[in-house]
Amino acid sequence: MNRVPTSPDFIADALQLIALPACACDACGMVVAVNGALSALLGRDVSGRLLADCFTDAYRASSSSMLRGALGAAGRERHWDSSLEGIDAAIAVQVWAKPLPAGDGLPGATLVFADISVQQRDQQALRKTLLEQQAILESAAVGIVFSRGGFIEECNIRAAEMLGYARHQLTGMPGAVLYRSAEHCRILGLEAAPLLSKGKPYRTELELRRQDGTLFWSRLHGRAVDPLNTHDGTVWIIEDISDHRRDEDQLRRAMLEMQAVMDNAPLAIGFQRDKGVLRYNRRFAECFGFDGDSGVGLAVADLYPSRAAYENVVRQASPLLRRGQPFQGEMEMRRRDGSTFWALAYGYVLNPESQTDRGLRDTIWLFDDRSAQKAAEEATRQLMLEQQAILDNASVGILFSRSRLVLRCNPRFAEMFGYAQEEMTGLPAAELFPSPAAYAAFGVQATPLLGQGLPYEQDEVLFRRRDGSLFWCRIRAKAVDQEHSEQGTIWILEDVTDSRQAQMEVAAIMTNASVSILYTKNRQITRYNLGFAAMFGYSGDEALGLPGRALYVSQQSYELLGAAAFPFLSVAKPFQTEVEMMRRDGSTLWAQLIAYVVNPDDPAAGTIWIIEDRTEAKRAEESLRNALLENQAILDSAVLGISVVEGGYNLRANSKMEELFGYGPGEINGLSVQALYPDVAAWKMARGETARDFAAGRVHMSEYQLVRKDGSRFWARLSGRPFDLAHAHGRSVWLVDDVTARREAAEAVRRARDELELRVHERTAELAGANLLLQGEIAERRQAEARVHHMAYHDNLTGLPNRALLSDRLERAMLASQRSGRKLAVMFIDLDRFKTINDSLGHMTGDVLLKEVAARLCRAVRASDTVARLGGDEFVVLVPGIRDADEAARVAEKVIEALTPAFPLDGHVLHVTPSIGICVYPDDGGDVDALMRHADAAMYHAKGNGRNNYQFFTQTMNQAAALHFDLESSLRTALALQQFELFYQPIIDIATRRLHGMEVLLRWRRPGHGLVLPDRFIPIMEENGLIVPVGEWVMRQACEQSMAWQRQGLQPVPLAVNLSPRQFMHKGLVAAIGDVVRETGIDPALLEFEITETALMQHGEHTLEILRQINGMGLRLSIDDFGTGYSSLAYLKRFPVKKVKIDRAFIKDLEHSAEDRAIVAAIIALADSLQLSTVAEGVETEEQFALLQANGCRYAQGYLFSAPVPAVNAQVLLERVT
Repeated sequence: MNRVPTSPDFIADALQLIALPACACDACGMVVAVNGALSALLGRDVSGRLLADCFTDAYRASSSSMLRGALGAAGRERHWDSSLEGIDAAIAVQVWAKPLPAGDGLPGATLVFADISVQQRDQQALRKTLLEQQAILESAAVGIVFSRGGFIEECNIRAAEMLGYARHQLTGMPGAVLYRSAEHCRILGLEAAPLLSKGKPYRTELELRRQDGTLFWSRLHGRAVDPLNTHDGTVWIIEDISDHRRDEDQLRRAMLEMQAVMDNAPLAIGFQRDKGVLRYNRRFAECFGFDGDSGVGLAVADLYPSRAAYENVVRQASPLLRRGQPFQGEMEMRRRDGSTFWALAYGYVLNPESQTDRGLRDTIWLFDDRSAQKAAEEATRQLMLEQQAILDNASVGILFSRSRLVLRCNPRFAEMFGYAQEEMTGLPAAELFPSPAAYAAFGVQATPLLGQGLPYEQDEVLFRRRDGSLFWCRIRAKAVDQEHSEQGTIWILEDVTDSRQAQMEVAAIMTNASVSILYTKNRQITRYNLGFAAMFGYSGDEALGLPGRALYVSQQSYELLGAAAFPFLSVAKPFQTEVEMMRRDGSTLWAQLIAYVVNPDDPAAGTIWIIEDRTEAKRAEESLRNALLENQAILDSAVLGISVVEGGYNLRANSKMEELFGYGPGEINGLSVQALYPDVAAWKMARGETARDFAAGRVHMSEYQLVRKDGSRFWARLSGRPFDLAHAHGRSVWLVDDVTARREAAEAVRRARDELELRVHERTAELAGANLLLQGEIAERRQAEARVHHMAYHDNLTGLPNRALLSDRLERAMLASQRSGRKLAVMFIDLDRFKTINDSLGHMTGDVLLKEVAARLCRAVRASDTVARLGGDEFVVLVPGIRDADEAARVAEKVIEALTPAFPLDGHVLHVTPSIGICVYPDDGGDVDALMRHADAAMYHAKGNGRNNYQFFTQTMNQAAALHFDLESSLRTALALQQFELFYQPIIDIATRRLHGMEVLLRWRRPGHGLVLPDRFIPIMEENGLIVPVGEWVMRQACEQSMAWQRQGLQPVPLAVNLSPRQFMHKGLVAAIGDVVRETGIDPALLEFEITETALMQHGEHTLEILRQINGMGLRLSIDDFGTGYSSLAYLKRFPVKKVKIDRAFIKDLEHSAEDRAIVAAIIALADSLQLSTVAEGVETEEQFALLQANGCRYAQGYLFSAPVPAVNAQVLLERVT
C-alpha cells in the first residue's frame, strides 16, 4: 500500500477531531483513514477500499474525476455534490477534497462530507407545495388576485375572465379601477383594514367593474398574506354572484306578486300544515264564512260535510301529492254555519319530500265556488263535449275571434299556423296575414258581410305561419251571433297549399318539361304535354281518347309492358323500363318509361307516364359497348405495361403493368411513381430527364432499373409522353417493357468477350508457337459469342426471335420498305383459350403446345417472313415486301389454316385458334412502337369479333382502346366503392303459376353512366380475373339478403347464383362457398349455382370432382344455357345436377318455329329421363307459356312474369307468397 505524506496514525487521530464525516486517501484513491462519523453515516468501515466504490453508480464517474483533480502533485482543493452508497439507501452529500502536502511519500487528500439528504427532501417538499399552489391558482373556479400597496401584482385566469381583461393587463394595475367608484373603494378599505391587520378575513358583497364598463355582483373574500406585516400584500378571492343576486331579486318580486294575487284572487286559497288550516286569503274566508283569522288552526276535516267525505278526498289526493303531482276534483264543502256548497278544488304539495308520519306536511288548496254554475254547466256539458270533439278532431282549422283577437282555436288551426294551441289565445288576427295591407284588404271584403250577419266565403286566401312561411287556405266565416256580430266570429280554414301548388306544378311541368308526359286511364290517353305531342308526331288534342296500344309497335309488346308494370302499379309502386314505341307516322323510337299511379289509394284512377327518347342514346351505348369490349381486350392482353400518371401518382394501370410489378388487381392505382424506383436518387434523375423531354415537346424514352412490390429489381424500357404536349406538367401515359433478359444477355456477351479475350491473351503469351491451338480457342470464342448472341435475341422455349430481335428486324424491314417502295405487314397473333389449357393441364403441357404452334407458324409463312414470340401465347409475324393488304390477308388465312387441325399432346386432343391483328407500314404507323401497338389493337378487335379471324387496324380502334381502358379502370374500384347491385328475377312454377325461386343478377350502377347491364362488363371481368372477388361478393350479398328477408318473417325461396367459367376453375371456389354458407348461416338448400354447359364440359373429371364437393355441402346445381354448347351425355348423367335451363334462344320463336319446338321438347324429354327439372328462360308470351306447359316443363322465367327487379321490389313478391 502506498504511503501518505504523514503517518496514518496522525491522520486518523486528526480525523477523529472532525465532527463531520471525513476520511483520507492516498494518491491511488485508496482510503487509509476514516473517522467515526463517516463509518456511522455509511453503516460500515471503508478503510482499505477504493473511495470511488463508496459513491453510487450515478455519481461514481464524476466524483472520481473530481477526486483525481485533488490528488497528485498539481492537485488543488475541490468541492462538489455527490451521493454515497449507504446500507439501506443512497445518501446525498456535499464533498470537500483538499490535497495533503507532499512529504516523504506519495501525495494524497483529505475529504469531508456533509449530509444534505434532509435539505434535499425539504427542497423537494417545498417545490411540490409550490406546484400544487400554482395548480390551484390556475384551475380555481373563482378569481384569485394578489395585491400590494393598492396595485395588482398577480391574478389567475378566472379573475381575468371575470373582469374582462387579459391576464397580463391586470398586472401592475391599481385595484381602485375595479370598483364601482373611488368612493366605494375608499369605504371598502376602511372596512377591511382593521380585520386584515388582525389576521382576520374580510368578506363582503359588492359590484365590480369589468374592462368594458359593465358591473357585476361579486362575493369578495380578503386575507392578509402576513397578518404581522400587512404591507406584504393581500389575497382576494372573487366569486361572481350575479346569477345569485338576480335570483334573489326575482324571488322577492315573486313573493310580492304572489301576495297581490292572494289578496285579489277570485279563488279561495288556503295553506294547510299537518292537517290543520295554516292561513288563507280573503276569498277563502268569504267562501267558508270565517271572520278574519278565525279559521286558522281549524282541522281540515271540519271543512268537509263528513269525516267519510274528507277521508275519500285524502285517498284520492295523497298518491298524487306524494309524487309532486297536482290534485283536482269537484267536491262538496261545508261552511262554518254548517251549510254546504260545491267547489272545484285544486291541491298542490309545496315539498313532496317533507313528509311526516302523519302524512304530507305542507299543502296549498284552491277552491272555486261552483254552486251557482253547476246546474248550468250540467245542462251545457253534453253540448260542449260534442262541440269539443268536433273541434279536436276536425280536419280543418276552426277559430273563434272577437275584436280582431283570437279567443280560441282547435288543434288543427294551431298546427296550420305553427303555434302551440295555447299560444293562439289573445293573438291579434292581423299576425296571421302576410302584411297589414293584406289584412286590411281582407277586412274590406269580409267585414260588411259579417256585420250584416251574412257568411263570408273565399276559395284562396294567403296566410302567414309563425315562421314567416306563407300558405293558401279556403276560408268560410260566420258571426257567432248574427244579430250581434260584435260577439265574435267563427272561421273555418282548409289548407289548399298543396293542392294549389300541385296544380301549378303540374301545369308548369306539362308546359315546360323537356320530357314527354302522358296521363292514361282505363288504357286510354286522357292528357299529355307538348313534349309528348312533338315526340310522337301528334298535333293539338289529336291523341286524346286514343287507346294506349296506339303507341306500341305490336299488341304483344303492349301486353308484355302491361304484364311487367301491373305488379308495381297495382300496389302503387313506380315502374321503370325501356321499350320500343311507335310514332303517329309509324316510325319507331326507343323510350325509357317511368310510370306512377295518380292516386296511391286508388290505382285505378289513372297512370302518369314519363317518356324519354333513348333512341340516340341506345345507338351510342351499343357503339360504346363494342368499343369498350375491344378496348378492354387490347389493354388486358397488351404485351406492354400501360399506366396513366398525374402529379407523381399512378391513376390507372392495365393488368400487364400490375403483372410486371407484382401487384394485385387495382393495387397499383394511386401508388406513388417514386415507389417503383429503387431509391430517391434514381427517382429524381428519372424525373429530371422526363421533365426536360416533356418541356421540349419530346417523347421520353429511357431504360431504368425499377423495383417490384416484393423488393426485387428488374430493368425496364420506359416510353412516356404527356396527353397534351403543350402542357408538359399535366397527365401523361407510360409504356413499360421488361428488358431484363435482353440486358442480362448483352452483359453476358460482354463478360464472355472479356473473358475469352483474357484467356486468348494469356494463352498467346504462354504458347506463342502453338498456332493451331490458338485457332481452336478463337473458334471456341466465336461459338460462345454466337450462343450468347442467340440467347439474347431468341426465345428460350421455341427458339424463335424474341422482342429485341423482332424490333431490330422490324426496323430493318421498314428501311427496306422505304427503299423498295413496297409495304410491310405486322401480324400480332394471340392463341384463343390458351390460358384455360395452361391453367387446367399445367405449364408443361402449355410449353409443348407453344413449341408445336411455333413450328406450324414457321411452316405456314414464307422464308422471307419473320416469326417471333413475345411471351406467353403472343406471336408476331413480319411479312415484308408485299404490294397491298390482300397479300397480308392471304398469309393470315394460311396461319389460321395451319392452326386449325387438333394438337394431340400427352393423351389430350387440344384445339387452339388464333386471333390475328394486322397493321401495314407505312399506312398504319411510322415507327416500331406504333406498328406493334396498332397490330395489338387490331388483334383485340379480332377477339371481340368472335375469335379465330383476322382484322386490319383502323383509327377507331385507338379510341376504343382508350374507352376500354377507362371502363376497366372504373371496374377495378367499383367493388370497393359499392357500385354493384343485385337484381332478382322470379322463377315461376308452371303448374301453379306461383313463385318458386329467383335468379340473382349483377348490375353495375356506374356514376355518370347509370345502370350498366352485365353484357358490357362481365366479359371484361372474366378476362382480367375480377370476376373471382366480385362473384364471391355476389354469393355473400345474395345469402345475406335471403337471411334478412327471413328475419322479417318472409317465406324463403331458393336463390340461383351464376358461376362463370373462370370462377368455376378457381382453386379457392369450394372453400369460398363454404365460408359464405357458414358465415351467413343460410340453409344450403336455399342456394343454387348455375354453370354453363360449355364450362362444365371443358375439364371432365376435374369438373366432376368440384361438382361433387359443392353438392356434398347440400347446395343445388343446375346447367345454364342448356342446348347451346356441346355436352357429353356420359358426363351429364354423372354430374350431380338437379336442373337444366333451356336457353332463351330456343324460346324466343317457340310459337312460330317448329324446329325450336322440337328442340325444346327433346330437351325436356332428355331431362325427364335423367330425372332433372327444366327451367325455360326468356318466356315473354302466354303462347310460349302454354307450349311449355303442354310439353311438361316444370319452371319458367321471363318478362311475362317480371323483369329483373331490385331487392325492395323482390320483397314485394315474397310478401305475396308469405
